[in-house]
Amino acid sequence: MGDVSNGGEQVQLDPTVDFIAGTISGMAGLVVGFPFDTVKVRFQSPAIAGRYSSTWNALSTIIRDERVLGLYRGITSPLATVALMNGLVFASYRFLMKMQLESADATPTLAQIALAGAGSGIVSSLITTPTELIKIRQQSLLVPTTARQVAWQIFREQGVRGLYRGVGATALRDVGYGAYFFAYEATCRWFLASGGGLKGTVAGGEDPAVRMLEEAGSLGWGALMVAGGVAGVAGWVFTFPMDVVKTRIQASQPIYAASTPHAPPKFVDAPGMTTTTATTSRSPLLARVRFFSSGPKDLNPYRSTWSTIVHSYRTEGPRVFFRGLSPTLIRAIPVNMVTFATFEAVVKALS
Repeated sequence: MGDVSNGGEQVQLDPTVDFIAGTISGMAGLVVGFPFDTVKVRFQSPAIAGRYSSTWNALSTIIRDERVLGLYRGITSPLATVALMNGLVFASYRFLMKMQLESADATPTLAQIALAGAGSGIVSSLITTPTELIKIRQQSLLVPTTARQVAWQIFREQGVRGLYRGVGATALRDVGYGAYFFAYEATCRWFLASGGGLKGTVAGGEDPAVRMLEEAGSLGWGALMVAGGVAGVAGWVFTFPMDVVKTRIQASQPIYAASTPHAPPKFVDAPGMTTTTATTSRSPLLARVRFFSSGPKDLNPYRSTWSTIVHSYRTEGPRVFFRGLSPTLIRAIPVNMVTFATFEAVVKALS
């Protein structure tokens, strides 16, 4: 593994240090930006969106009605998974990058970077979906609750399947990691090519993902913050419509006919079998298999990605897919400042 020359001082790059710094800086950025995330979710949830007229009105209203803690409702779930998410995204990104390169010393193209980023987003959706489902349910509630209470209620009523409500929309949204990594790398390469914001020279590394990290390490804090800001804006603009769809799916619950309220999915006996024969007969094993039935039809217009897109467009027009974009873009400024400053401080403290 290579090292970075910073003003004549050789600093060894350690993946463990990078992981720790990334986790701590991610937590710091989450805390700083979470109030704006809460506002975004409130705007995207049709049941409560009408309560607020603007970003600042939403902030003041939530503080007045729910105090400052109301802005941080639901933060426990993402905080608890920051380390896991950080490791999963970075590991899958490196793996997908290596798969595309002919040799270890090849320089990846921006298209390959975008593809690896998109793939890492799809992989991360396995963790993101239940994490954000719990977070969004808490943020949409106007009464205090805990992540454990919300998670247990969902699991008790719908099982593991309920915790992955909106997984398709989440995966489609997280494909936006491709746009994020593309914009970040393109901006860093521009600074490197122009010589702007440099604080040292790069010694080079064998691993392409680590080498990219080393190149970014030769940029100054200001250049990295600009790159992070550009990447954050690009990532959100590209994926925001699907984020609205995901929020609407996860903020809602299945709606069944009045005769069978909240009826859960059920198992039914194989055709031609009765409960008695299923439990007492000595017929072959295959004859006793029970088939899964989806149960009563879900009437919720936000039950799937496609139904949510169609219903939202028909009832609220195309502008609905950018509802809550303002607080999201505002959040990008302080989040990137805190994230990069914290990352650099932790790396220096541990190196």
